[in-house]
Amino acid sequence: MSPHPPRTEVPPTAGLPPRWRDLLTAGHELAAPMADFLGLPGVQPTCSGTASLVIALRALHRLSGRRAVVVPAYTCPLVARAVAHCGLQLRLCDLAPDSIDFDPAGLQRLCDRDTLAVIPTHLGGRVADVDAVLACAHAVGAFVIEDAAQALGARIGTASVGLRGDAGFFSLAVGKGLTTWEGGLLVTPDAHLRAAFAATARELAPSRPGWELRRCAELIGYHALYRPALLGLAYGRPLRRALRRGDPVAAVGDDFGADIPLHTLGRWRQGVATRALRRLPAFLAACTEQAQARKARLAAIAGIALIDDAAGTQGTWPFFMLRLRDRARRDAALAQLWGAGLGVSRLFIHALPDYGYLQPLLGEHVVPNARALAATMLTVSNSPWLDEARFARILAVLERVAAQPLRD
Repeated sequence: MSPHPPRTEVPPTAGLPPRWRDLLTAGHELAAPMADFLGLPGVQPTCSGTASLVIALRALHRLSGRRAVVVPAYTCPLVARAVAHCGLQLRLCDLAPDSIDFDPAGLQRLCDRDTLAVIPTHLGGRVADVDAVLACAHAVGAFVIEDAAQALGARIGTASVGLRGDAGFFSLAVGKGLTTWEGGLLVTPDAHLRAAFAATARELAPSRPGWELRRCAELIGYHALYRPALLGLAYGRPLRRALRRGDPVAAVGDDFGADIPLHTLGRWRQGVATRALRRLPAFLAACTEQAQARKARLAAIAGIALIDDAAGTQGTWPFFMLRLRDRARRDAALAQLWGAGLGVSRLFIHALPDYGYLQPLLGEHVVPNARALAATMLTVSNSPWLDEARFARILAVLERVAAQPLRD
């Protein structure tokens, strides 16, 4: 880690830079413009991506009565929290080797007549193999909920992710491509499910003025601080404090409590997002253009594997996910880059069974591929604020570390 804080800070993800005039809105419904963006007849805004998942699980459980939910062993811990919040049974499936997709044999074993839903994850904007999950889940009558929290704008063919399964959800949390500080979108191509989700949301997520006032203040603060010269105050300093005390979970913000706020997404924040949405397609296109140039340079480093999309899919590029050959090399790279203000970070610190606070929910699991991904992966920001000189610094460190000989 750099001994001196950087004068400017690159964020770990490519979030859409806010503009003050976005705040100058009397409030507008986000549902219609977002439905146009996604190509759907209807979209349900929610207070968070986690809330979207809770609403979907509760509604689907009422329809089917089933209780088991299959999730990847490497995913956001909030997914596990949401399943537990609903009183459902969590089943962890290992990943396929060198992949973000489910292990096919493991998924087959976990799907049975009590399986309510399977949740494939479009991790870091990459596009998961939803078709394989659909075949396995639908064979036993289970639903498929696409976790597209990090993938707003990603596509399978010409259609948005989140629409191939029975339902999907996106996050509008801070650092995402489009943000309301905290927020989410729940989608489904099925009109019957759309009505069920809306009814469940009215019951579970009423208006809570106190929460909404807090989120409005946080969104204003985000607009003030989300810029290279000030981001160090809100993001960089807490990151470096956590790294100094040896707490990587806090450094990436993986320390989630059991409480899941459930309330409506206020009209003013929806209006802010509606104004920002006009700039999102051009921003995503610019990020993709930058990613196409930079990912080739990253992938050309011997000993570095870049996680990319399959043919026929087009993910978003908030950051690059890179795997090194072992934990020692990954940690050596992070020692020089994490905390240096360059936008290098980690995604989720552990596979789900290895978070201490999730142990009461999960117990022990044998998930070697998920653990290997957690142990060897780091992320490199694709923010437009990561200029060529800083990107070259990252490349130089990765090249040196990847070339280090194996240690006994």
